[in-house]
Amino acid sequence: MMDNRSRKREELSDQLPADKRVCSSADVIKPGSSNSSVQTQMNSTSESPDCEMEATSSSASVSGRSEGDVEKDYSSGSDDMDDSDERHRSIRAYYNGRLSVDQGKIRKIVSSLEEKAGPDSQLAALTELCDVLSFSAEELPSSSANLLAPLIVTLAKDGNNPDVILLSVRCITYLCESSEVLVQHDVVPALCARLLNIEYLDVAEQCLQALEKISREHPLACLEAGVIMAALNYIDFFCTSIQRVALSTVANICKELPSDRTSPLMEAVPILCNLLQYEDQKLVESVAICLIQIVDRVKHSSEMLDGLCKHGLIHQAVHHIELNGRSPLSQSVYIGLIGLLSKLASGSVAAVRTLLELNISSMLKNILSSYDHARGMPSFVVSGEQSNQVHEFMKLLNELLPPLPRNIEDALLTSDKEKILGDQPELLQQFGVNILPVMIEVVSSGVNLYVCYCCLSIINKLVYFSEPDMLLEFLKNTNISSFLAGAFTRKDRHVLILVLEIVENITKKLPGVFLESFIKEGVVYAIDALLTPESCSEFSFPMSSSIKISSGSNHKAASKDVPKCLCYAFDVDQSPLSSDTSVCKLKEDCVTTLAKHIKVSYFATESQSSGIGLTETLQKLRNLSALLTDEVLSLMNKEICDQQEENLSHILSQILAVLSAGEYMSTFEFIESGIVKSLVTYLSNCHYIRGEINSHSNIHSFNVILKRLEMFARFSLSATDRNWEGMPIAVLIKKLQSALASLEDFPVILSHVAKPRNTHATIPFGRSTLTPSLKVHFVRQEGEMGLSDFTANVVTVEPFSTLNDIEKYLLPKVSTQRAEHLSKLVGQSTDQLKDLTVQGSFSSPKVEDQNVMQTNSSSSEVANVEQDGRANVSTPTAECQTPVTVEGDQQHPHADTSSKLQDLVNATTSNAAVSKEDCKEGGSTSYTSKDASPKLIFYLKGKPIDRELTFYQAILQQKFKEEHDVVVGTGFWNEVYEVAYGKAAEPKSKSQECFNGPELSSARDNYTLWQNVPFFRSLLVSELRCGLEKSDLAYEILFLLKILEGVNRFAFNLMSQVQRHAFSSGEKQDLENLVVIGPTVPPTEFVNIKLTEKLEQQMRDPLAVSTGSMPSWCNQLMITCPFLFGFDARCKYFRQVVCSSSQGRYMLVPQAVNNSVSPARRNSHASGIRRKKFQVCRSDILNSATKMMDQHARQKAVLEVEYDEEVGSGLGPTMEFYTLVSHGFQKVGLCMWRGDYTNLTVDKESIIEDSGIVLAPLGLFPRPLSSLSNSFNELRLVEVIKKFVLLGQIVAKALQDGRVLDLFISKAFYKLILEQELNIYDIHSIDPELGRTLLEFQALIDRKKASHSGSELPFISYSCFRNTRIEDLWLDFTLPGYPDYMLSSGDEHKMVNFSNLEEYVSSIVDATVKSGISRQVEAFRSGFNQVFPLKNLQIFTEVELERLLCGEQDAWTSNELLEHIKFDHGYTASSPPIINLLEIIQEIDYDQKRAFLQFVTGAPRLPPGGLAALNPQLTVVRKHCSECADGDLPSVMTCANYLKLPPYSSKERMRERLLFAITEGQGSFHLS
Repeated sequence: MMDNRSRKREELSDQLPADKRVCSSADVIKPGSSNSSVQTQMNSTSESPDCEMEATSSSASVSGRSEGDVEKDYSSGSDDMDDSDERHRSIRAYYNGRLSVDQGKIRKIVSSLEEKAGPDSQLAALTELCDVLSFSAEELPSSSANLLAPLIVTLAKDGNNPDVILLSVRCITYLCESSEVLVQHDVVPALCARLLNIEYLDVAEQCLQALEKISREHPLACLEAGVIMAALNYIDFFCTSIQRVALSTVANICKELPSDRTSPLMEAVPILCNLLQYEDQKLVESVAICLIQIVDRVKHSSEMLDGLCKHGLIHQAVHHIELNGRSPLSQSVYIGLIGLLSKLASGSVAAVRTLLELNISSMLKNILSSYDHARGMPSFVVSGEQSNQVHEFMKLLNELLPPLPRNIEDALLTSDKEKILGDQPELLQQFGVNILPVMIEVVSSGVNLYVCYCCLSIINKLVYFSEPDMLLEFLKNTNISSFLAGAFTRKDRHVLILVLEIVENITKKLPGVFLESFIKEGVVYAIDALLTPESCSEFSFPMSSSIKISSGSNHKAASKDVPKCLCYAFDVDQSPLSSDTSVCKLKEDCVTTLAKHIKVSYFATESQSSGIGLTETLQKLRNLSALLTDEVLSLMNKEICDQQEENLSHILSQILAVLSAGEYMSTFEFIESGIVKSLVTYLSNCHYIRGEINSHSNIHSFNVILKRLEMFARFSLSATDRNWEGMPIAVLIKKLQSALASLEDFPVILSHVAKPRNTHATIPFGRSTLTPSLKVHFVRQEGEMGLSDFTANVVTVEPFSTLNDIEKYLLPKVSTQRAEHLSKLVGQSTDQLKDLTVQGSFSSPKVEDQNVMQTNSSSSEVANVEQDGRANVSTPTAECQTPVTVEGDQQHPHADTSSKLQDLVNATTSNAAVSKEDCKEGGSTSYTSKDASPKLIFYLKGKPIDRELTFYQAILQQKFKEEHDVVVGTGFWNEVYEVAYGKAAEPKSKSQECFNGPELSSARDNYTLWQNVPFFRSLLVSELRCGLEKSDLAYEILFLLKILEGVNRFAFNLMSQVQRHAFSSGEKQDLENLVVIGPTVPPTEFVNIKLTEKLEQQMRDPLAVSTGSMPSWCNQLMITCPFLFGFDARCKYFRQVVCSSSQGRYMLVPQAVNNSVSPARRNSHASGIRRKKFQVCRSDILNSATKMMDQHARQKAVLEVEYDEEVGSGLGPTMEFYTLVSHGFQKVGLCMWRGDYTNLTVDKESIIEDSGIVLAPLGLFPRPLSSLSNSFNELRLVEVIKKFVLLGQIVAKALQDGRVLDLFISKAFYKLILEQELNIYDIHSIDPELGRTLLEFQALIDRKKASHSGSELPFISYSCFRNTRIEDLWLDFTLPGYPDYMLSSGDEHKMVNFSNLEEYVSSIVDATVKSGISRQVEAFRSGFNQVFPLKNLQIFTEVELERLLCGEQDAWTSNELLEHIKFDHGYTASSPPIINLLEIIQEIDYDQKRAFLQFVTGAPRLPPGGLAALNPQLTVVRKHCSECADGDLPSVMTCANYLKLPPYSSKERMRERLLFAITEGQGSFHLS
């Protein structure tokens, strides 16, 4: 139900405004009641704007109603269905009876009309005919239509009585279902005549409605009769709704317009161009569609295209395109307008001149630059016959430039476009300055091959037609050499030939100017590598033997699902998938031929040099890197003294100094320098080379690595002017990102599949699915004697199936001995036990698996399996005491299992118990179960398949290695894949010695910094799962980026530790500046734009998303290096992959993927997730939330809320529910948070309600609870723990459903949510004063230890704290701020002195961030894990998690408001009330903005992404008031984010009324 905010007074019903008619037939005819009803029906489209608004509101309420159909908890569907069928039968019987009666009436009416009676009789007959036809026109027999048509057409054409004419046309409108008969009797000319000779507006309106219906079926007849001009001549006389009808009629004609009959449309072009200036969105869209169709029909006639340009068409189209996101046009029409300009530019020189003079390149530059290529660029894959928006922009830019000559004859001719540029060179100058940087930026962002080719084509044209001086001006501010070197990494010959042509043209026009740059950036090397790859084997740049020149689409031309060849990328006349576009125009050896020509002509001397590409900077870096590597390797497995470490540090500082010296270093030089390998070797102490470490070297390795991290942080995080951009680490990150973009070759594999068909998949569930299935033939591995042959020929496998799924199916069928053994256990036959073997023998028993593998399940059981059957694969249990856990609507571990089956499961499961450690390792969708090791190993093309991959991913990986260009189309799914199976080796016992045991404890005692750097394990293990070989330089870059990201993220810890060591070693003599808060590199610098765009493209593949089978690198990098992807991309990944998985495995129906980050709607709507309504009590919100979560936390349904005694429900009340719950958790007296000093010994009932909220300026953090004190009320402690369980459930459910919480949680608590360990440094973010004091105490302790170790330190009284003895501070062993929290179990009056200071500090740290809050944290995690695995959040940082959970709070600019708010139904962006509203919104304070948001949306915060991500879009419409508008209040529909604003007389009055509404209109939802 659509909810509306209540107001202080009841609104009167709205009154409709006066009609806009110029003249009215009301003075001529006053229809009776029947006529009135008919007229109401017929004129439904000509309602006033207010009526339109209400209609839209109604439809919005339907679409916004609870965001979809809500599943009821009771079953009344069958009764409703029976009632519905009965109603349908009754209606059908009524119509059948009425039809027989109407036939008689029609015969009488025909007789009456044929008798040539007077007007009164005709009027009566026509009135009765209208009444009959309004019910039975669709069912009217053709014989009756043939009788009526000539009579009513004649009356409409020749009648003189306005009443008769109106009713005749109305009858014609009803009879349009039989339009063939009407057309035969010349109805179209008759209606046109009435329109052209307009006498009565009602008649004209009725004529337009009739013609609109006729034009759908007979557009040519309408064209020949002149309907277009008849509809447009007097269009300004009609109201908006009738104008829409007129334009819809013209659009219908244009859609079927023959190319040889365009003259009538050309006459209409001036009127249509003028209509493009109107403000009504639907009207403008219809006009745009007409013009797009007209241009498409005349695109081959230069004369007609020139004629179109004379009427201002280009100016109007450019205006709408310039609006970009603010354009009222739909995306398809917007793209069509861009295509319109492309076609005009293609055939009209006048259009080209006009567009260049309008500086269209500047507009396109602004639009293309506004795209965030790392977050939201549209899909660049051509789909069907409609190109995407960016591709259309490329076509337009390409058409603005002359065509390139392809032979000598062409070069001698000068095209008309070229003459324009010759006569006005400033136009080309302007074009180049605007477009060249943007084209380079787009290609560098990692776009797909099509867009890359288009950009390079435009650059090539620009270079070719530019004069040398102009070209030099273009290139001086762009690093064209680096760009071209990067473009050489593309492995398509169409791209390579363009890059080579650009190099040749630049070198020819500017000889010698770019030679040094080409050498430095690796362009010369790349050309040499194309010809002689073996001569470049000593280099790492990806241009040697790794390059594979693909042959475009030519090698797969027969495949229907292969996109067109790039040779046809700019063709506007051919379908992208037509057979004519699959034959490549390029010769096979064109690349090598041109490369050889360039080498011989321009680079012969440089190529012959033995030091090709070896610049002075490169040689210097190579020497330093080699020296650092050699020194580290020489010290491997040796005790390293301080002097040796000092030498290594000196070399490191030299390397970083060269990097940040300011001298430009190319990506080519950086890659070839060896700096990446040397830094990785140094920071990992050679573990990167050795792979794993033995336990005997643990202590030494910890100390060495962490000392080096400290040293590296000291050098790399230093900034002289507190500007992060100048720090060595920032420079290094930029170089690494550039190198990674050049080196990485992760595939984007998109599917080209016809619409979904119902297919049956045997593995894993034995069910029908809408996604294609893989065909597999299982064969026994050669030489395998322990298994039998698999008898079946081909088995179908769902794409997301893991090897674990396949093993469950296959093992009992190839391991007959095992099946026979199980049969004897229970006295059953082997065949009956095969499924049970799968369920119990080789994995931990799960009820879902028992249900899943039964082939004779009912449809309801199958549906249940689809929803919850695989939940345990990715969802760890909240409680780990039982071996069986079901994540679903109910939890009954063995409710349907007989005792015999239970004994069987227990007998055949070797390790069914689930430990707590197993729970912590949950959250993986792959086969990682610890209670059962793999029994089979699988091979594809002779190579073992990685068990971490889905079967689909394994096939993609294998195919990519073989052919590089993989197309997932019909051929992919029809192929039968042969998979060999063999017996897996017995698993080796895993040793955890490297991270556990007494040696680690010893290391902790000697050197504790490792605790503060959680990423240190990656340095020891040196393993990144990303699908790359360790020898691959891209792997090394990823590994180093991971280290740098950790150093940057924990910069406060590391730099503060540096200061502590300086004090303890005597370098620093005081405790000042011990806490270091310096600049750090923004997280966005770690985002790789190219990889992010690749992930975005992959997530736009509906098949990959629906089956959860994106290429393995997407999932692996998301786990190991999530910082490489932009926040919005990770949010999208979380919604599409993680949330869809937790809500019932993967979605079975492919869905279109939106580019924006819509928090809930996209995820829940498209995937068909069930919905549950729950009624809550506003005054007891936390208890209501507890009941809700008890019932629904484990269910995979979207929760919606309605309140007691309130009628509102849906999105708005649900959003407010989460806001109220957020506020409820912050109340004083719950004893949950620091800052709440409520005595825990007091009973809950004695606490005063509504005693305020907890004040936490740095965010909420759990209040410590002591396990030593006996004075606490145990019941109160239990209540606190329960509240944290509830909080975990609420947070998880809000994330899953896409709701926003108004909860200010500290960054430290977010770290705990992300399962990070806190330490002494994190206390500073909770309590800065306490944190600084503890760090200073710890520095004194370190100083004492250093002095006792025998070091010769300058004298300092380490027992004094800021010139005061520790004993004189009078500190006791209680937690500061919590006198009841005892830090020691001994003497209650124990005081702190220097001898026990270390114990005191460690006790406070333990109480504050460890054991003192461990019960609350574990409670939160257990509540969270009931909804979905907590580990799935680890792709976010603590700052990002806050943004994801609590949304945005940034200020709104005027442009943002205009761009992301929709104004409709009486308002436009230029309406005075809207201007006042936007000014008021920007002027009100922070709290008032929160109140405004809550008033409109139900939540005081915007979702992640801000206003742009608000779904539905915030809409402001005019509210028509019954009396004076100044006395009325605004009202809203929160489900649709719909604000109804009265047109107040002044800004001051609007401010007063709006603030009154948002402050007083809170607290309930009612209808208005």
